[in-house]
Amino acid sequence: MRTDFTGLDGTELTELLGRHAEREAVQHLLAEAQAGRSGTVVVRGEAGIGKSALLDDLRISALRGGFQVAAICGVESETQFAFAALHQLVASMLDRAVALPDPQQAALSVALGLRSGDAPDRFLVGLATLNLLAEVAEEWPLLCLVDDAQWLDIASAQVLVFVARRIAAEGVALVFARRDPGPGEVDVFATLEPELPLTGLGEADARTLLADGIRTPLDDHVRDRILAEARGNPLALLELPRSAVATQLAGGFELPDVRSIPRRIEETFRLRSAGLAASAQSLLLLAAAEPTGDAELLWRAADRLGLNRETAGQTEASGLVEIDSSVRFRHPLVRSAVYRAATAAARRDTHRALADATDPIADPDRRAWHRAQAVLGTDEEAAAELERTAERTRARGGVAAAAAFLQHAAELTADPAARARRALAAAHAKHDAGASEAAAQLAKEAEAGPLTELERARLELLRARIAFQLTQGDKVPRMLLDAAATLAPLDAALARETYLHALDAAMIIGAPDHLRSVQDVAQAARAAPSPPDPPRPADLLLDGLVAMYTRGYVEGAPALLRALEAFIERGFDGQALGQMGSRRWLWLATRAGSGIFDAERSGVLSNRNVALAREAGALATLPGALAGRAGRHVITGEIPQAIELIAESEAITAATGAAPLRHARFILHAWRGQEADAKELFEATARHSAASSEGAEAAAGYYARAVLRNGFGSYSDAMDAATRASEMGELSMSALALPELVEAAVRAGRPDRATAASEELGARARASGCDWGLGLAARSRALTGSSGNNAAIDDDYREAIRRLDACGMGGHLARTHLVYGEWLRREGSRQAARFELRTAHDLLATMGMEAFAARAARELRATGENPRKRNSQPATALTDHELQIARLVATGATSREVAAQLFLSPRTIEAHLRNIFRKLDISSRRQLRDLKLP
Repeated sequence: MRTDFTGLDGTELTELLGRHAEREAVQHLLAEAQAGRSGTVVVRGEAGIGKSALLDDLRISALRGGFQVAAICGVESETQFAFAALHQLVASMLDRAVALPDPQQAALSVALGLRSGDAPDRFLVGLATLNLLAEVAEEWPLLCLVDDAQWLDIASAQVLVFVARRIAAEGVALVFARRDPGPGEVDVFATLEPELPLTGLGEADARTLLADGIRTPLDDHVRDRILAEARGNPLALLELPRSAVATQLAGGFELPDVRSIPRRIEETFRLRSAGLAASAQSLLLLAAAEPTGDAELLWRAADRLGLNRETAGQTEASGLVEIDSSVRFRHPLVRSAVYRAATAAARRDTHRALADATDPIADPDRRAWHRAQAVLGTDEEAAAELERTAERTRARGGVAAAAAFLQHAAELTADPAARARRALAAAHAKHDAGASEAAAQLAKEAEAGPLTELERARLELLRARIAFQLTQGDKVPRMLLDAAATLAPLDAALARETYLHALDAAMIIGAPDHLRSVQDVAQAARAAPSPPDPPRPADLLLDGLVAMYTRGYVEGAPALLRALEAFIERGFDGQALGQMGSRRWLWLATRAGSGIFDAERSGVLSNRNVALAREAGALATLPGALAGRAGRHVITGEIPQAIELIAESEAITAATGAAPLRHARFILHAWRGQEADAKELFEATARHSAASSEGAEAAAGYYARAVLRNGFGSYSDAMDAATRASEMGELSMSALALPELVEAAVRAGRPDRATAASEELGARARASGCDWGLGLAARSRALTGSSGNNAAIDDDYREAIRRLDACGMGGHLARTHLVYGEWLRREGSRQAARFELRTAHDLLATMGMEAFAARAARELRATGENPRKRNSQPATALTDHELQIARLVATGATSREVAAQLFLSPRTIEAHLRNIFRKLDISSRRQLRDLKLP
């Protein structure tokens, strides 16, 4: 370790002691960044272990190596200010923001409070930050140092974690240093790799550091005691002896064993500050209570406390703090030690002075915060100011910070009704921020009331949403129904949305009798208030789903068709989430479109779902939209497009830390005949899924198994899986499973099961009147032979081919050629069979549906013809991600446009393009456009 411990303050450093391996690891990060390859490392360890010293050493090396350096340090009291740390990091870079696309500029500016506007998606803020850092690094590589990352505000932390996951080829190095998390502490940096743990120094290095730090001769016994107590912690080795008097060092050194090293170090700082004059202690407390380090603000507050600038001399002489153009503490533990040691009255006086010194126009939020800290007991004016601060913070996208302000506002409120109202608002905000357990605790406080009827209904709704978030238990739909019933006479729009949420939850969660469970919820939802006139798209969706599950498919399908048309015509008006906003329910509408086999409308909706999520930068919803669109691409036979979208969806969920969405990959593996991959995914889902085994993901799994087993000819297994999927309440998977059940049951020698499924499919197809369903119904009639004679069966196959071709369902079309060819061969029509089987094999092989293609090849050989060998395409050398980029560039999109679509930086796109050109042996974008990419 080094012998002169300082913070990130520009002090020249001596050589680090005992950190050779750690220095080498972070220096490698700099070397990579200089070569244009970005990287991240998370340095972890207890307080005083040397994280800040390692970052300082790295900063000096970077500056000597031609790097630009941006360094920030988290402050515990700053955690309530949304995007405060991010603003500090990028403040000096904002002149480069003009190079960002307009949506990114707007998102970043609103988040940082530089302009007003709708609350931005935090991941769009992350993309803007990523591209801003990339812009800055265009000229010289950039090192970003984030010390005490455990104390970043949550909004900044989420953005920086997103950036860390997406950097690749920008020449940016990100280094986070944080303390080891305590029990139950949420660590947003836990998923970042690599980690660099710092532990105590070895005995030899510890002895050297102790000898350098203490010039007083030590008895061997005393030295051994210090070394044993410090456990190799460098700050402890430097600071603990300073708190002991010379006689203790000479004759005995006693430290309480029950305290942790950080607390004991903090105690040494407290003792050192306690030895100062009262005025110096007051100034030190002012500095500790004001986290921005603004020296001018410090002196304005000092004037209000009657402290003059001469006091700074004694304060600085303690070695605990430096005050010039900014305020810098020797170590974060100094700040906490000083603040904790002060009396409650002294802290209130200090915050009152800081509130009075803070400009109410330039920084109203910080003024409100200081003012709230100055309150003893309750204060309605301070609480109202905090509530306004929460509104402003939420408008910038700082939901977690808004929740903290609202919670404090409730604590400062004397009136029981107003206190309950604010606690309820804080609970909703906590839930929206993902802190559902904290929301549940605040909900209990709000329940003490008194609450209005509407507030109590919103409390019920919140509890149901918390339960859905935390457990996805089968009681959640009933909780949502109860909340909806309570809301019905109070807020009709919110009641209808809650009924729709209950239906969606029932389909997602499932139950042992899944279909019956969904039907029960739909029956209860018939009590929903009447929709407005004219009804909104989501109102029509609710009514259509209720009709589907209570009055049957024949009545429900036309109602759902009307809902889909309404979504297409007027469901994309930018309504905010909630209050039946159309965007919130777009994905459910898309699933409903597949459930009634409406290829055209479900295609439009899935496209728009992706487009709107991209446009808004809504990375919370984009993965689901991409996965849904990918599943459709699989069925239409556009496997490369599906692979790209699934890869993008998975990359975003990895970058945002969201739960993985597996259903699209289930379906992809099944249609491609990738048995080993499918089995691994099924097993992983079974191991890790906390949801019911009868929910929407399970329905997708059963459907995928049915497709997979049909491809390999394991028809009994396929029949069982398709039966499970078709009997579940998830509308789209239960519909898509019916044709799989027909084919499997026919081949398994169960004509009764096949006929029943075929009749159900036919009834649904006629109710929807769409080519997709009618084509599958015609194929199913032909498979079962229900038409009665060969001519009619042949007509059914031809009708199926015509309809499936017309609606673009390429995967089903290819499989229809396959089963038609199989039937013709068994009927002895060898020539006709060859044509159908050859067509099927060519289509299936080109699409990459290997199991079905192999089935077609076997049948074709049985007719006496060998299938044609396929020529490998050059694009097969590309990864899924590279293929996606190549396809986008081939359309003429610029690197910047591709980067914006894929939430990457332009420099990363350029790096991928170089690899793509090398693999394809081309040298230009024009040549890429000339290639026939799949």
